[in-house]
Amino acid sequence: MIAALLIALIILGLPTLYFAWHSREFRKFLAGTFFVSAGILFYLYLTKVSVPLLGTSLVLTPEISGFRSIVYFILFALCFYFGFIKTPKDSGK
Repeated sequence: MIAALLIALIILGLPTLYFAWHSREFRKFLAGTFFVSAGILFYLYLTKVSVPLLGTSLVLTPEISGFRSIVYFILFALCFYFGFIKTPKDSGK
């Protein structure tokens, strides 16, 4: 199971990192998705809602949701800065 998750992470994660590095519009999109995810996870933390993980017997506790909301907010801030605020360098002109 762990090997399958690592393979999926590599197959799906590397193209995402490539597009995030090279495309400003993709960073803008990621900023929006991280903002929404952080908000939902923070709401789940505040309301003390446990979320079952689909297809397993695992349950994500509100504390895990709170930690994940912090991580997602940091990722939102990074994508927001590099997608909206920082102007790109002129490539060789």
